[in-house]
Amino acid sequence: MWYTDILGAIGNTPLVRINRAASKAPCTVLAKVESFNPGASIKDRIAASMVQEAESRGDLQPGATIIECTSGNTGAGLALVAISKGYRLICVISTKQSQEKVDVLKAFGAKVVICPQSVARADPRSCHSVARRLAEEVPGSWHMNQYDNLDNAQTHYLTTGPELWHQSEGRITHLFACAGTGGTICGTSRYLKEQNPEIRVIGVDPVGSLYFKYFHDGTADPAEVQPYLTEGAGQDVVTGNMACNLIDDFVRVDDREAAMMARHLARQEGIFAGQSSGLAMAGAVQWVCDTQNRLQKEHIAVVILPDSGFRYLSKTYNDGWMRQHNLL
Repeated sequence: MWYTDILGAIGNTPLVRINRAASKAPCTVLAKVESFNPGASIKDRIAASMVQEAESRGDLQPGATIIECTSGNTGAGLALVAISKGYRLICVISTKQSQEKVDVLKAFGAKVVICPQSVARADPRSCHSVARRLAEEVPGSWHMNQYDNLDNAQTHYLTTGPELWHQSEGRITHLFACAGTGGTICGTSRYLKEQNPEIRVIGVDPVGSLYFKYFHDGTADPAEVQPYLTEGAGQDVVTGNMACNLIDDFVRVDDREAAMMARHLARQEGIFAGQSSGLAMAGAVQWVCDTQNRLQKEHIAVVILPDSGFRYLSKTYNDGWMRQHNLL
């Protein structure tokens, strides 16, 4: 058996028990290791399915240019799709993202436009503004817009959710995931809660993002938004894919906890994961170990690990960078 192209290898990623890194947890902790996707992240899922949906609607024509604002992983997934289907790709990325992510996009043949990090979303220099402008200027282009395009969450409803349900044999009781676009956590949650409404879904937010406060008091407070180092998680606005009614709680984790947990996963579990994966796992361990949440031995908590540590060799796994940012 073989796949007709690389896109056939997307999905069906392994569910792996976490032992030492979650040794204090009162329950079983499992990791959904999304770095096994061919583009090394969970974003391969939405890249393939959102392009397919755009094609079926007639929004994307043969030979067109795909344009997307990305923190790097969605861009890599889109690059695989563009190669397989004959599209051109322009990725708009900020200076916050690692050099490895930029290099991967260029290696796959994407055009990369780099924008300054510390500018407001409405600023014409921001990634979001530049992506929208390019979509207007480039003839025959399609702007995917993973943040507000609801095909994002639908992808996880159709793929990630069913995989977790079947892999856990329907025994999953808690789901933990970081939230950026909101598509992963909300789409997966919707499917799982349809199977068992008692499943609890907990979002993990980096300190500096507004989701934590927005979930707890309904306020999208700009004062909550501060610079942070963890890539691909958190947000400075509430996206179209974020549906808080599908989430039961939110926990907050700082950059140091996220980075150190990523390193623990590598050294203690042999799972080489990115810093957002460390964020998700650190938040999960914090939440399940809180005695107020009353977890027991029979509970099964699943943590989605979005991407690979190979995208962060110059950052999370570089002692010099870690010391420079007081994380080590």
